[in-house]
Amino acid sequence: MTSKNLTGTTGQLEQVNGFENPGLPEHKPRLVDSDPQAEKVAERQIAFWFLASMVGTIWFIVSYFLFPLDGTMEALRLQNTMLGLGATVALAGIGIGIVLWAKNLITDVEVVEERHSIAGSEEDQAIALEILNQAKEESGIARRPLLRNMLITAVAIAPLPAVLVLRDLGPLPGNKLFETLWGPGVRLIQDPGGIPHEGAERPIKLADVTIGSAFHVLPEGIAKSDHPLNEKAKASVLLMRVDPRELNTDPAKEDWGIDGVVAYSKICTHVGCPVALYEHQTHHLLCPCHQSTFDVTNHCKVIFGPAKRPLPQLPIAVDSEGYLVAQRDFPEPVGPTFWEIHTRETESE
Repeated sequence: MTSKNLTGTTGQLEQVNGFENPGLPEHKPRLVDSDPQAEKVAERQIAFWFLASMVGTIWFIVSYFLFPLDGTMEALRLQNTMLGLGATVALAGIGIGIVLWAKNLITDVEVVEERHSIAGSEEDQAIALEILNQAKEESGIARRPLLRNMLITAVAIAPLPAVLVLRDLGPLPGNKLFETLWGPGVRLIQDPGGIPHEGAERPIKLADVTIGSAFHVLPEGIAKSDHPLNEKAKASVLLMRVDPRELNTDPAKEDWGIDGVVAYSKICTHVGCPVALYEHQTHHLLCPCHQSTFDVTNHCKVIFGPAKRPLPQLPIAVDSEGYLVAQRDFPEPVGPTFWEIHTRETESE
């Protein structure tokens, strides 16, 4: 076969290969193509889904205020369920409406578009404009103002829930990260998981902490605070016991631990994720969000990752009954470094 035959027209190639062009299948008109009443019904169905999307968006906004958080897990679950329901209906309504519009009202006639040279001539620009006008006509977006306007409205208000979600990210904490529920004599209790509640507090004794073990702990009495979930976000601590011979203790912090038992904030100094992975053989703490790694044997200094400063250490002691207690609050703010910088700048102004 010559190169001329290979680069010839479609008809020439078909002739050489010994088969004929079967052509396009016969178009079978839909009911909406011939029955104006069916077309109206399809239009109303699509409008219904766009309306449902708007209702879902409004319900999300209403639920945000109708089901406020009161510090209990039940309230948190209820609000999340209602917000999720609203977001699902809002997004699904737009998606289903667009699919039905494309399937039932946009023309489904198959056409062949011949290849042509793509150039920026006036003629090509005119053709492109004609194609756009044809698409506008075939989609019916110009002659179906009800669907067009409802789609525009549904899409326009769909981002509004994001405004409420972003609202929960602020304002910045100011000097609140300098103060937690830890203080002189406050016992360390095991974190029961979820929102702290009275009756689940289990104080930890020094004898309970063996070498290689790690405890997720909170300050005693946190369940009685006004906002236990918020306080937990600041006061969460990891308690570990390391062979004292492996600790490189700063002389200024020599009395901050007892017999190799040390306590550090769980809040990563990068963006605030919980540092909850402890590798007792290497004595490394790992943040699962961005892999910042802290060395417990060197006062949790950063040895890998984007974090810029060590985890704050909580000075601890033992009371007369053998329970572990805090000597005082953290000597520095917990949480991301950029919050600390903002706070210090604010205080200096």
